[in-house]
Amino acid sequence: MSAQNQIRRKTVRDIAQAKGATPIVCLTAYDAPMAKMMDPFCDLILVGDSVGMVVHGLDSTVGVSMEMMILHGQAVMRGSSQAMVVVDMPFGSYETNPDVAFLNAARIMKETGCQAIKIESGEYAAGAVAHMVERGIPVMAHVGLRPQAVNVDGGFRAKGRSDIERKRVMAEAKAADEAGCFAMVVEGVAEDLAEEITKAVSCPTIGIGASVSCDGQVLVTHDMIGMFDWTPKFVRRYGDVRGEIGRAVEAYAADVRGRRFPGEEETYTMSSNGKTKQSRIAVKKRGG
Repeated sequence: MSAQNQIRRKTVRDIAQAKGATPIVCLTAYDAPMAKMMDPFCDLILVGDSVGMVVHGLDSTVGVSMEMMILHGQAVMRGSSQAMVVVDMPFGSYETNPDVAFLNAARIMKETGCQAIKIESGEYAAGAVAHMVERGIPVMAHVGLRPQAVNVDGGFRAKGRSDIERKRVMAEAKAADEAGCFAMVVEGVAEDLAEEITKAVSCPTIGIGASVSCDGQVLVTHDMIGMFDWTPKFVRRYGDVRGEIGRAVEAYAADVRGRRFPGEEETYTMSSNGKTKQSRIAVKKRGG
């Protein structure tokens, strides 16, 4: 395949130019097969630290490690080819000082091949954002409801319901924007605040529980496809994967217990020349 025919991944510039023009489509992925399925439809694929809760069964994202994010980031990069891939920096990997943040971000990018990293962006993080951007690390910010702050907040609470909170979230957004982030996740805020933030910052905003007023949207894919029996208020279910898996497993279990699986179609037999072959029924079904 020639270089001209190769698929080009979307870049920071592509995402930045979408602000106010074309809504940005973003979903989470944590493995290669899922990334491959969503790659043709997404502008951004986020390897979120939500992997700790969604895949590993943790109660929050606080216990997610660098190694975990790198492992899943590598898998998503293998499964995708055109969407820009952004990997979350886990709790404790960027808050200490800008140099630590840069070194950890550089490690994630070098070991996964991703195009950018994301950090949860209180005002304290603006210095780290600027430090990383100046040194070649594209940074996506995350303001509003910040899951890594669950222990301080006493749970996953929507933000911006009081004047003090609104001012704090707006200050976080402006600080991250001025520090040079190329995009910003806005999570769990009222529509009017999301609209205000989107107008106030120069980078695209990507909402999750923040209304259609943002420049794009992101959801945790497992919520969107109906993998769990409960989903947050802001999630629209586009599938019933949990139900489909349950039905498939139930049918398999029934066939095994009833000795209906494996049947002749799934069974190998010995041919006259001593070589193993699949049953004739299976070969005929394949057109052999």
